[in-house]
Amino acid sequence: MEYKEFLAAKQKMIIDSGRDVADNEINQHLFDYQHDIVKWALKKGKSAVFAGTGLGKTRIQLAWADLIQGKVLIFAPLAVACQTVTEGREIGISVNLCRENSDVKDGINITNYDRMERFDLSQFTGIVLDESSILKSQTGKTRNWLIENCQSIPYRLCCTATPAPNDYMELGNHSEFLGCMTEMEMLAMFFIHDGGDTAKWRLKKHAVKDFWEWVASWAVMMTNPSDLGYDGSMFILPKLNITQKEVMTENSEGCLFAVEAKTLQERQQARRDSLHERVSACAEIVNNSSEQWLIWCNLNVESNLIAKSIPGSVEVCGNDTPEHKTNSMIGFSEKKIRVLVSKPSICGFGMNWQQCHNMIFVGLSDSFEQYYQAVRRCWRFGQTKEVNVYVITADTEGAVVANIQRKERDFEEMLHGMIAATQNITAGNIRRTTREQRKYNANTKMKLPEWLEVGT
Repeated sequence: MEYKEFLAAKQKMIIDSGRDVADNEINQHLFDYQHDIVKWALKKGKSAVFAGTGLGKTRIQLAWADLIQGKVLIFAPLAVACQTVTEGREIGISVNLCRENSDVKDGINITNYDRMERFDLSQFTGIVLDESSILKSQTGKTRNWLIENCQSIPYRLCCTATPAPNDYMELGNHSEFLGCMTEMEMLAMFFIHDGGDTAKWRLKKHAVKDFWEWVASWAVMMTNPSDLGYDGSMFILPKLNITQKEVMTENSEGCLFAVEAKTLQERQQARRDSLHERVSACAEIVNNSSEQWLIWCNLNVESNLIAKSIPGSVEVCGNDTPEHKTNSMIGFSEKKIRVLVSKPSICGFGMNWQQCHNMIFVGLSDSFEQYYQAVRRCWRFGQTKEVNVYVITADTEGAVVANIQRKERDFEEMLHGMIAATQNITAGNIRRTTREQRKYNANTKMKLPEWLEVGT
């Protein structure tokens, strides 16, 4: 066997396993790019949609699931399930909210991730992972359970925000869930260990083009419909205003000026030392406003104090009941709650809160992803007002906002590079899928002219 043949034999081709549908079969409440993605994803059978917040992943997954015969199950974060049922109703698609396996009906069913082990997945023809970044952890129990139990389901769809450009493991986990290639196969084919650290991988220089071509064969990536050649003018976001508000703390150890915290432990100590000052600054801003506010915390004690300092605010904690969490998040969506206080890890994923354009971070973790997702609950396509984000810090924490903005710029630069690597292939795949091909059915038998029949 020649070496080229050997390499070709190792390459895994992503073969379409779904079916074609006519344009008029797809839900008519979709934008053109959503319509085309649904058609492409159904033909693929197993695929992922990585799209910016507010681009309509919920409608895409509902329209996709509506075209699958048999039972379909959507897994979603807490409260997002109820939100999805409402959105389905708006576009004429019925979604059955389930708590147990006995609740399942023919058609589209939806439940929360924390209830997934209560369901027998062998009965489903299709499965959807809403906010599928839950697959990110390579050793996570949820990730492993989903991959193992969904292997025999013929139709699979993952929907989440565009992943971090250098988070190759998230792409690998999605690929493994969809049955395209296992994470280890992906690493062996396209990556190399980065020096002596086996936990870090980098793309082989000669494999960069092949890697992104492979990703584009099973995933759509976009931050705006214009990435795929559609009109994206209505998806331009309003201005984002980020303001750092410093509170003064008492200097320790006889220092004349506040000493900036450098290490993780020092930053955590600085946040504990400035707790009451930061909470007071937050309460002053919110209590002098009549608008809706989202308040993000990092510590339970921050959340408790803020809830006590702002009359009428509702606190959502990790140890609250699922019913309280759901009712609070839905209540905020419906403007029944003016001020919602929680952590990004609890309420920072999946919810559509464009009705609110003000938020405060009273405490920040060191996770840029959590910050990014929390901001985009409000700063997302569909938002009509400028979004105001306050970051309240101690004077010892340094230029926190400047650091956030630097990370944001770096992230966006890498993100657009990733989109550029796949957009031509992806756009071509989608356009090719949506191109109408009409078969000609002859109704009249053709007769050759007499002059052609001579000598035959």
